[in-house]
Amino acid sequence: MASYLRPTTLSDALAALAAGRRVVLAGGTDHFPARADRAPDEDILDISALPGLRRITAAADHWVIPCLATWTDLREAALPPVFDGLRAAAAQVGGVQVQNAGTLCGNLCNASPAADGIPVLLALDAEVELASLRGRRRLRLEEFLLGPRRTARAPDELVLGLRIPRPPGAARSVFLKLGARAYLVISIVMVAAVAELEADGRIGALRVAVGACSPVARRLPVLEAALAGHHPDPALVRAGHLSPLAPLGDIRGSAAYRSAAGLELLRRAIAALAAPERAAA
Repeated sequence: MASYLRPTTLSDALAALAAGRRVVLAGGTDHFPARADRAPDEDILDISALPGLRRITAAADHWVIPCLATWTDLREAALPPVFDGLRAAAAQVGGVQVQNAGTLCGNLCNASPAADGIPVLLALDAEVELASLRGRRRLRLEEFLLGPRRTARAPDELVLGLRIPRPPGAARSVFLKLGARAYLVISIVMVAAVAELEADGRIGALRVAVGACSPVARRLPVLEAALAGHHPDPALVRAGHLSPLAPLGDIRGSAAYRSAAGLELLRRAIAALAAPERAAA
């Protein structure tokens, strides 16, 4: 018979994971809809009562987004422009009720190829912090994501949160999403970009990621290198810059459509880095 635990200390939560496999539940916005037609048959560890794991905090060289921080928490936090892309993604995750309950880390651990938060977190160069009774470790997001619905989290580990490094200077970010409608829709293509800008507006460093066009969201290092040292110019974005991607066709769009749409969204994202007011274009 399935069991349900809701510990109030981190040590108790880690002990429960060490004792046997459990589904970790935070907001439940992915877990419960997927099981609407049947009674729960898995052991659940509800971490929503763990203290100190919700408030987004800042340190000298990074920010921490803990595992219980919701999309609404992110949108309401006093964060600099480098987080504007992540805020834009947060605004498109379900409706207000989902944003109030759903967590960024839950979206990440679900590891859907179309998860809205993942491309932006890749562009932010996020690290994932994990804890178990064996100790703690950090993985870059690229190392954490192994494939559709697959991550590097061991069964006895809990994702404690995300660590976002501070850029050395001014930085700007953008997130663009294509779906069948504006909101409450699964992505066809997503593009996220974070640019560290020089005083003259040239790109000092650029990180670009595309989601829903591969088994996992991917960075585009060739594009990043091609645009470094230039002013943001959509004309510099070429079809060949999408080469790390492997779009698949499904009911939402063919592989060819995703490739064409991805190229267009990439160009719009680079244009938006030059003129932030164009980010919603």
